[in-house]
Amino acid sequence: MRQARSRGERGISPVFLGIAAVMAVSGWAVWSGFASDAGFAVFLFVVSGWVVSLCLHEYAHARTALHSGDITIGDKGYLSLNPLKYTNAALSVVLPVIFVIMGGIGLPGGAVFIERGRIRGRWRHSLISAAGPLTNVLFAVLLMLPFMLGAIGSWPQTFLVALGFLAFLQVSAAFLNLLPIPGLDGYGIWEPWLPYNFRRQVEPFAPFGLIATFGVLYIPAVNEKFFDGVYHVMRWFDVPDVAVEYGYWLFRFWKH
Repeated sequence: MRQARSRGERGISPVFLGIAAVMAVSGWAVWSGFASDAGFAVFLFVVSGWVVSLCLHEYAHARTALHSGDITIGDKGYLSLNPLKYTNAALSVVLPVIFVIMGGIGLPGGAVFIERGRIRGRWRHSLISAAGPLTNVLFAVLLMLPFMLGAIGSWPQTFLVALGFLAFLQVSAAFLNLLPIPGLDGYGIWEPWLPYNFRRQVEPFAPFGLIATFGVLYIPAVNEKFFDGVYHVMRWFDVPDVAVEYGYWLFRFWKH
C-alpha cells in the first residue's frame, strides 16, 4: 500500500496561487478598463500568464515522469507548481520573463530534475519530454479559441489583443521547444531512439543548445521564416497579425 503523500504532493503552492491571482486580477482590469494605464495592466496580465504557463509546462514534465516511474518527483516539490522548486529558478522563470520583456519571444523555460534511470521504456522517455511543449500547445489553443469563435467585435479589444500576444508567446515557445536540438524538449523526444554512441557524443553540447538556437534566430532570414511560421499557425485560429502586434505594443508600456 502506498504511503501518505509527501509534502511536495499535498497541494498547490501559495506562490503559484499568488501568480495566478495576479493574472486573474490584471485580466479583469484589462477586460473592464478599470486600470488607469491599460499598457501596465496588459503587462501584468501577460507576464503573470506567461509564468503560469511555465509552471504548467514543468508540472506536465514532472507529473508524466511520476507516472512513468520516477517516484522521487513528489519529494522534490515539483508537483506543487512552485517555480522556486525548479532546479534553477533563474533559468526556469527569470530568464524567460526577461526575454519576453526584451524581445517578445517565448523562451522555453527550465528544468525539473528527472531521474531517468528509474524510467523504463523509450516511449515513456519520449512522452516525458513531449508533455511540456504539448502543454504550451494546449494553452495556446485555449487562448486563441475566442478569436475562432467570433469574439472580435463583442469582447473588449484591449483584452483580446492581450490574449493574442500571450497566445503568440505560447506558439513561439512550442515551436522552439519542439526543435530537435540538444537541450530542448524536441531532442528529448527523439533521443531515446538514437544510437547510444551518437547520444554520448551530443550530450556535452546540450547546455548550449538553447543559446545556439537564439543565436541562429538573430540571422534575419531565419528570424523571418520562424515568425512567419508562428503567425501562420495563429491565422488558422483567426487571430489577426495586428492583434498580436498591438498587444505587444501595449505590453511595452514603458515605450509610450
